[in-house]
Amino acid sequence: MKTKYDNYAIIGGKNITASYTKTGELLRVMYPSPDFKSWVDEYKTGVKINDSGLIYLHEDINNQYKQYYTENTNILNTEIINNYFMLHIKQTDFCLLKENVLVKKYQFENKNSIDLNVNFLIHATLLSDYNNMVGSEIKQNTLVQYCHDYTMYTFSKSPLLSYQLNDTKENISSGEVQDKDYIGMSSDSSVSYDIGILKPGDKKELVVYLYFRENSIKLTEEELEKKIAQFKKMDIVKEEETVEKYWKKYVKEHLSFQLLPETTSYNKKVNKIYQRSILLFPLLINAETGGISAAVEVDEQRSMCGRYSYCWPRDAVFVTKALDTIKMTKEAEKFYKVFCKETQSKNGMWEQRFYTDGRLAPCWGYQIDETASVIYGVYEHYKSVKEIKFLKDAYKMCENATKFLEIYLDNILGTKDESDVVKNEIEKSYHTEERNKLPVSYDLWEMHEGVHLYSLSAIYAAFGAMIEMQAILKPEYEQKNRLKVEAMNKLEARIIKYQEEIKKYILQNLYDENTKTFLRNLNDHQTDISELGIVVPFNLFSPKEKKVQNTVEKINLTLRTYTGGYLRFEGDHYLEGKNPWTVATLWMSMYYNASGERRKAKECIEYVVNTANEHGFISEQVDNQTMGPAWVNGLAWAHAMFILEAGK
Repeated sequence: MKTKYDNYAIIGGKNITASYTKTGELLRVMYPSPDFKSWVDEYKTGVKINDSGLIYLHEDINNQYKQYYTENTNILNTEIINNYFMLHIKQTDFCLLKENVLVKKYQFENKNSIDLNVNFLIHATLLSDYNNMVGSEIKQNTLVQYCHDYTMYTFSKSPLLSYQLNDTKENISSGEVQDKDYIGMSSDSSVSYDIGILKPGDKKELVVYLYFRENSIKLTEEELEKKIAQFKKMDIVKEEETVEKYWKKYVKEHLSFQLLPETTSYNKKVNKIYQRSILLFPLLINAETGGISAAVEVDEQRSMCGRYSYCWPRDAVFVTKALDTIKMTKEAEKFYKVFCKETQSKNGMWEQRFYTDGRLAPCWGYQIDETASVIYGVYEHYKSVKEIKFLKDAYKMCENATKFLEIYLDNILGTKDESDVVKNEIEKSYHTEERNKLPVSYDLWEMHEGVHLYSLSAIYAAFGAMIEMQAILKPEYEQKNRLKVEAMNKLEARIIKYQEEIKKYILQNLYDENTKTFLRNLNDHQTDISELGIVVPFNLFSPKEKKVQNTVEKINLTLRTYTGGYLRFEGDHYLEGKNPWTVATLWMSMYYNASGERRKAKECIEYVVNTANEHGFISEQVDNQTMGPAWVNGLAWAHAMFILEAGK
C-alpha cells in the first residue's frame, strides 16, 4: 500500500467514510465503520483524448482544479480543466443514504474548437494481504474485485468499452486496456468507458457506482444481479437531491451557534468550519456502538505515527461535549451507554484505544486519565440532558472505574488504609498481577510514563463528578435501597479525602517553588500545554490564582510560536516538534475565556480559523511556513474544541 497522508476532503453516508485529495483523487474508503475496514489502495481515473496517452484526472501538469462542497452537505465537487485539450470535467462524489454505494458522477464539456473523442478509464486496486488475496472478474458489465472477506463492484449504466484484469500497470499509460480473460488474479484492474465524440460546446455525463459488500452478508448471484440492476435504474438526479436535502436539514437541526454575519472572509470561514464540523462528526461515529474515531486514517503503514483511526476514550469525551452542544445528544449518549460499557475492563479501567466497534486496538500502555475522563464525561453529558435514567444506567460503570482510580491513587499517594478490611478485599479482585505497576501511566500525549499533573487533575474532576452524581441519585434510593445509599456515603467520604490528598500532592510535588509554576510531571521541568487542565476543563484551581497565571506566562514564553500558535510541550520530537498544534492553541483559548481575557481567546480562535483548509477542516498541526494544514485534516478533538469555543 502506498502512503497517503493528505485527506483534504471527506464524505460519507450509509456506514461509508471516504477521503480525497485536493484534486479529487479517491484516497480511501472505510466500511462498515469509520475506522475499519479500509478497502481501496488506489483508485485512479483518467481520460484518453483523440490520440493522446492516458491523462490522469488528478495529477496532470496541464490540469487546473477547483474543489468545493455543495453548500452544507457531504457532496464533494471537483472541477478539472485540461488546458491542452480544453476539456472541462466536473466530478461529483457522494454516498447514498440507505445503501453502501459511493456515486462518482462525471460531466464532460468540450470547450475546444475541435472535436474531442474521449475515453474514460478507471484503474482500481483493492487492498490485499495473505489472508485476503484479491481476485477480479468481469460480470454483467461490472468490475468485481473480491477477496475472502469483502467485494467491491464498479459499474455504470453505460457499457464497458474494454477492461484488463492482469498486468494493467504495464500498459495503462497508453490509454489502452484490453484483456482476453474474464477473470484474473490481480489486485489491480482497469476498465474503460466510451464517452464518444464531443463536438465544440457538447456536454456528456457518465455515472460510476462503487458498491461495497462484506462477504459474510450472503447474497445469491441472482440477488446480486438484481441489486446492481436496481442501482443502475436509479434516477441519479433525484438521489443527489435527496442526499443534498438530508445533509442541509442535518446541519440546520444541529446549529446551536448563531452564525456570524458573512460580511468578512473571516466570518465566512468561522461559519464554514462550524458547519463542516457538524457534517464531519457523523462520518467519524460508529452508528452501532457510538465509538468515535479520532480522524480518518492517514498512515496505515505507521511510517510516521502509530495510526489515528481508533477511538481513544479521552478524546471521545471531548467530542461528546461538543456533540451535546450541537444537539447530537443521542450520539453522545450511545458512546457512554454502549461503547464505554462494552470496552470497560473487569478491573474498572479503560485501555488506551479501541476500534470503534469496541474491539481492543493495538496499544503500547495505558493512560489513567482515560478512565477518569469517562466518569467526568458521564456527568457532563447528564448536565446537558438532565436525564436521571441515563445517570442510573451509567452509575455502576462509573463506580467500578472509581474503584480502579482509588487503587491507582493508593499507589501514588500512599493512602491505602490497611484497616479497611472490606475495601482491601474488594481491591484484590481489581488489583491483578498485570496491574502491579499502576503508577507507570502514560501522559495524554502517550510519550512519557510516570505521574502527571493532567492525569491527577482528571481524577480530581472525576471524583467531583461522582459526588455530584451521588447527590442526584441518593434520593432515588433512600426509600428503596438503604444499603446502596450507605455504600454511596462511604464512597463519597473516601473520594473527598482523595481530592484533598490530590491537591496536597500536587502542591508538594508538581509545583516548582523556584519558578512559582506548576510542573507537568515528576521527571522534568518542561512546559506542557496540558498543565492548563488544572483550570480547563477540570477546575482544580482558579484561572486567577497566581500559581496558574505564572504557569500560563511560562507557557507563552516557551510554547507560543512566532506565528501565534502553540506547541504541545517543550522538546516535542513528534514529526520534528516544530509545528503548532490546533488543540494546544484552542486549549489556550479555553483558558483565556475562563479567565475573562476575551481578546486573547479570540486571537487563538482566529489562528485556528485562518489555518483551516478551504473546506473548513481543522488539522492536527499547522505549518509555520505555509500557515496551512501540516498533518491529519479533520481531527475530531480539534473540531470539538472549536465547537465548544466558537460560540463564546
